[in-house]
Amino acid sequence: MRILRKYTNRRLYDTSRSCYVTLEDVKQLVLNGEQFQVQDSKTGNDLTRNILLQIISEQEAEGHGTLLTNQVLQQLIRFYGDSMQGMMSQYLEQSIAAFLEHQDRIREQMQTMMGAANPLTMMNRFADQNMAVWNMFSQRGEEEAGSSADAAKAAGDTSEESGKKKD
Repeated sequence: MRILRKYTNRRLYDTSRSCYVTLEDVKQLVLNGEQFQVQDSKTGNDLTRNILLQIISEQEAEGHGTLLTNQVLQQLIRFYGDSMQGMMSQYLEQSIAAFLEHQDRIREQMQTMMGAANPLTMMNRFADQNMAVWNMFSQRGEEEAGSSADAAKAAGDTSEESGKKKD
């Protein structure tokens, strides 16, 4: 697990790479699925949630489309201190995990469908079919041409023989 240390100057230091990182770098760790923990440099307290919330807050502010509407945030706030808070946390985790699983399945199905409906794939299939038909006709043509030549040769031989008989 990567350890990031947060210093009093609000900078994050990646101990595995020995360099300072930005929130954008931390976001990339999340997107890449890398495990990490953010620790306070003095106390060693886990600050990971705070950093993740900060990243979410910045994403919401940048106008990438809001995921957490005012209504959703208000409803979440109402659960704090409620007897159902623990259940709500588990419910959200499981719901998001199920959503991601369904999203992966839908992506796979779309890729399968798009692969079949991809214009280049379809053109390749048509070209292969056309080549197969062309090869079939050209083979028949060669066979027929060969048969015609044999027939013509045979006809020519008989006409030559009949011409020799007349002489």
